[in-house]
Amino acid sequence: MNATAVEITGLVKRFGAVTAVSGLDLTMPRATVLALLGPNGAGKTTTVEICEGFQRPDEGTVRVLGLDPVRDGAALRPKIGVMPQGGGAYPGVRAEEMLRLVASCAANPLDPAWLLDVLGLSDVRRVPFKRLSGGQQQRLSLACALVGRPELVFLDEPTAGMDPQARRLVWDLLTALRADGVSVLLTTHLMEEAEALADTVVIVDGGRAIASGSPSSLTAEHAEDAQLRFRARPGLDTDLLAAALPEGYLVKESSPGVYRVYGAVNPQVISTVTSWCAQQGVLAEELHVGKRDLEEVFLELTGRELRA
Repeated sequence: MNATAVEITGLVKRFGAVTAVSGLDLTMPRATVLALLGPNGAGKTTTVEICEGFQRPDEGTVRVLGLDPVRDGAALRPKIGVMPQGGGAYPGVRAEEMLRLVASCAANPLDPAWLLDVLGLSDVRRVPFKRLSGGQQQRLSLACALVGRPELVFLDEPTAGMDPQARRLVWDLLTALRADGVSVLLTTHLMEEAEALADTVVIVDGGRAIASGSPSSLTAEHAEDAQLRFRARPGLDTDLLAAALPEGYLVKESSPGVYRVYGAVNPQVISTVTSWCAQQGVLAEELHVGKRDLEEVFLELTGRELRA
């Protein structure tokens, strides 16, 4: 058995004048979870579609479970599960009918009734796909990707539209799959999801891998200083707060109401921040001292501007 689930070397894919993937290298061991992260247009979807055999590479080599996804597609397809975002089901098909149809195409499928129960879908098994909530559609799509007992599963935004309870249920299921030897390659915009699930994170931008490693190694590698984070009323003047701190400190409002202070953190700095907030008539809440999280690393590497 090949030791790698996915191995990509020098992958290039062009669409006319646009180069979607530009010399991408990636190696994913078996029985691991790999999170492929990147802003819109970074080349994630194209890379995954090539691994699934839906696109042909223009240059480079791709091996999935030791097979060429295009040349060996017939041998590879029974070994993988694919979960596209949006489900891709006929709107009128009932949930259980859809899952049993997919199961009928597998040589040794899981019990559809059991899988519906595990994913909390038993009560809606007779509901047409179009009447399911977005989160229920996502869970049904996940069930369809797993029912054939794949060795490797590709998941595109697997918990999009799910409430926190459903998201945790899916995370627990994916963790159990990895323990059972299943490999999982997922794309997600939820940095918390990548940190919770992934053994390896690969950040791509401009069609290239610009960083890779475990979530902890990435945050440690790119943590220039300790960091103080706190919540308060959105729109505080961060320049004024920085001026109240010793020279060299940087203050950013990373998202509405979430503030980050970069620099060596000591009791005097914490006191200055809380005192300054009190002078503005606001309460500094959820103070946390530590290294940068994965979202900060992602934004540091890919930029903070919006992508189309």
